[in-house]
Amino acid sequence: MSPPVFHAGTDVLEHDTVVLDGPEGRHAATVRRLRPGERVDLTDGEGLLAECVVTAAGRASLTLDVLARHRHPPPSPRIVVVQALPKGDRGELAVETMTEAGVDEIVPWAAARCVTQWRPERREKALGRWRGAAREAGKQARRSRLPVVAELASTADVAERLAAASLALVLHEEADAPLSAVEPPAEGEIVLVVGPEGSITPEELEKFAAAGGRPVRLGPTVLRTSTAGVAAAAVLMAATGRW
Repeated sequence: MSPPVFHAGTDVLEHDTVVLDGPEGRHAATVRRLRPGERVDLTDGEGLLAECVVTAAGRASLTLDVLARHRHPPPSPRIVVVQALPKGDRGELAVETMTEAGVDEIVPWAAARCVTQWRPERREKALGRWRGAAREAGKQARRSRLPVVAELASTADVAERLAAASLALVLHEEADAPLSAVEPPAEGEIVLVVGPEGSITPEELEKFAAAGGRPVRLGPTVLRTSTAGVAAAAVLMAATGRW
């Protein structure tokens, strides 16, 4: 069985003996009930992973000795998914599954046909939920490098990301080209846009095409916006050799 993963600061992981406290230490000591002699992995979420063994367990903290450190470089090509805001808690579901799949950045997008809109007074709270979902899913997936969950993007922001990408793709059910036929670049950044349940508007599609976004389809069925991203990411992971 693989050891559990917890997060700690980069500076903390440079020491040979680490005290894991705060929310992570409390969860490890009181929920997971880890005891001396058990293995634990700690990561800073930015590519550094430390293999550790528990030497002491307190009521809300663990003391661990570092056995080895591994620095994992950023994967290439980098995969970015622009996710239109889903309804309810399906946004966190989308973030969770894309994190597990290995997506490097998730960009929330306020598309014209999104039923859900993040009002200014609630934006930080909603964004915090997405980032929390990415953090917890990253631990479950044993990722040493967590995905970036970017600030809420407008359609103009998304067009800029597409224009700067090495490969710019827009999922659309009426596209002729299948995603599986796309030849991905060996490096750089792949940006993929996932529209809302009501689909991308013709005006949005026109702006994305002008920025270099290529319409592609996943297959003969239409997926919900909360599951389309992870399905498309899986295709890209296989095509790039990252899977």
